[in-house]
Amino acid sequence: MNLTIILISGAILSAILHFIGVYADAKKVVWIAIALIWAGAINVAMSEIKPKGYQEIERIKGSDAETDLLINEAQPEISVYEMLAIKKSFAEHKKK
Repeated sequence: MNLTIILISGAILSAILHFIGVYADAKKVVWIAIALIWAGAINVAMSEIKPKGYQEIERIKGSDAETDLLINEAQPEISVYEMLAIKKSFAEHKKK
């Protein structure tokens, strides 16, 4: 899933929860819930990929100089967000 889609979905979900909180007169509780949801999403995006992801990186490595540069910058621990950027770069150069 693309990071832009995740951020747009999060913003829409935040707006929906805000209006539910206004309607239910529970603004503080809803804003705490929204903050916790965003903190969890950021935590997941910044967490390290699984070992299977490193196997995917080894498969991608050497295919393109720009992708290799992204891989080298992300080493030694690659986050989920960095993995998405690497796969996007790989897909763009694979089309060419």
